[in-house]
Amino acid sequence: MIITKTREEIELMREAAHVVSKTLGMLAKEVKVGVTTNTLNDLAEAYIREQDAIPGFLGLYDCPSTLLCSVNEAVVHGLPTDIPLKEGDVVSIDCGAIKNGFYGDHAYTFEVGVVKEETRKLLQTTKESLYIGIRELKIGNRVGDVGFAIQKYCEEKGYGVVRELVGHGLGRTMHEDPEMPNYGRRGRGKKFVEGMTVAIEPMINLGTRRITQLPDGWTIVTQDGKPSAHFEHDVAIVDGKPQLLSTFDYVYEALGIKSNEEDEFRA
Repeated sequence: MIITKTREEIELMREAAHVVSKTLGMLAKEVKVGVTTNTLNDLAEAYIREQDAIPGFLGLYDCPSTLLCSVNEAVVHGLPTDIPLKEGDVVSIDCGAIKNGFYGDHAYTFEVGVVKEETRKLLQTTKESLYIGIRELKIGNRVGDVGFAIQKYCEEKGYGVVRELVGHGLGRTMHEDPEMPNYGRRGRGKKFVEGMTVAIEPMINLGTRRITQLPDGWTIVTQDGKPSAHFEHDVAIVDGKPQLLSTFDYVYEALGIKSNEEDEFRA
């Protein structure tokens, strides 16, 4: 069952999402050669609590960490480690926070130093596909329209679109209806309704779409060992159209990137 939100609840969710957005912006300055993901995890937990919020992942489904940090061939759900990041790595940092009784949950894949051109293009395409999918989250469409748009854009460029892991509804719990796959058929799936709130999160691989879970019970990796990228936003349907609750503005400010890609989805 889709749990719709009032305008007031959507604004409370925006506050929760911005806790995560600010945390990712803080971490953007810290992602560098020699830093461990355990260090990033500790920084994130302290920063979230400083914002009068609670880490959203810590303890959820027995998750042992505040962040999920997925390096190179890790797609998602990578646990923080003491292994230093090295030149050419990419790391998806997925972060959640609870504020006002609502969850914020989104992710950004960072480059460490100079990465291979083919990997850089993977990240660029994956992020572009996120906004292409968000554009389809509107009254008159269905879940399959978002998935189809993401899948078509990425597969036409030769990338693998992960099937087993999907986006989701979001609210007072981390995972609500509906599931939001990154593949699908136009006109299929649940109808979008005013006030629904979801996390859209393309997980796109440089090679095969096939994945494997590591023995730690958490980390998901590509079967061919090639890199993967993951970007995620929280989005609400307001006045029939998609409106971002989260933002990469803090990340871009930290990295010195100028972008207007979010302008059409702002309140």
